[in-house]
Amino acid sequence: MAVAARAATTPRQSSTPKQCASGPKGFLAAVGQVAGALLTPTGLAGAALEATWMGLHLGLYPLGLLGSRASDRRQGYRLGHLPPSQRGLAIQNVEAAETPILLVHGMVDNRSIFTVLRRGLVRRGFGRIETMNYSVFTGDIRAAAAELGAEVERIVEETGYERIHVIGHSMGGLIARYYVTRLGGDAHVHTLVTLGTPHQGSYLAFSWNNGLTRQLRPGSALMNELAGPVKECQTRFLVYWSDLDQVVVPQRNAALHHDDLNVHNVGLHGVGHMSLPITSSVVHGISTALAHLDTSGATVTPGVSSLEGRRSSTGTTAGGGHPARVAKPR
Repeated sequence: MAVAARAATTPRQSSTPKQCASGPKGFLAAVGQVAGALLTPTGLAGAALEATWMGLHLGLYPLGLLGSRASDRRQGYRLGHLPPSQRGLAIQNVEAAETPILLVHGMVDNRSIFTVLRRGLVRRGFGRIETMNYSVFTGDIRAAAAELGAEVERIVEETGYERIHVIGHSMGGLIARYYVTRLGGDAHVHTLVTLGTPHQGSYLAFSWNNGLTRQLRPGSALMNELAGPVKECQTRFLVYWSDLDQVVVPQRNAALHHDDLNVHNVGLHGVGHMSLPITSSVVHGISTALAHLDTSGATVTPGVSSLEGRRSSTGTTAGGGHPARVAKPR
């Protein structure tokens, strides 16, 4: 497991995702791409890590059903009892350290998928990590987005922070994107991080026919709605996708490209769908981005890679730096 994790930590630079053919040819091409990614040393290590983590996650799954939400909160303002890794962020930027982070799981899952990521964020000094469960019987992305909005607004009211960060895995990222871009959620979400989210749909959704899976198909009414104009959106997007994702097919559909959105896509090599929230480069990349962004989205520490300045960037490695776009405050 440790070997696979190390092998999966180095992102592979990728070019702008090409438009994949639709229909059976597109599906077969996507399967071929996964096979090509798998038949590499990093891909084999990533597959082993995926299998191991899926087994562990099944054991943790019942614990994630206990309660609709959970919270890791640092009590008070004393820092002396904290280890240096946690204390440093609070000393350097207390606002970044205390801005709430909400984690949103994917389909037929629960908050236990974030066990490793949540602990990683706490170790890096973030003082308030929230996780929520939405129903496994959710049948509509729009309804789930409204439910997410209520949770975000509860956190905003409770903490006094007008804008928080949201991290969504798989369908959770799509729910959060709908809230941000269609329900005015950008007023309350500073940064949205998505992990293996089918931003352009997935052919796997054709394997089951119900209202929810029809929304997750490429070219669906929901996908067309999300592709529509989103003028003056304030939220920054950090998007992780992998060439070994077995759920988002084709895999490049987990990248986000939209002319109206400020997006930084990060392509990974040899990381499975379920492994994205536990991969060390992902945890580190998220922590770095959230620790060094001010309210305008620019980096506040010299030498730290900023998020992509252009709206809808091409896929780059986590280390690729670009000047950040500064949005006008509303």
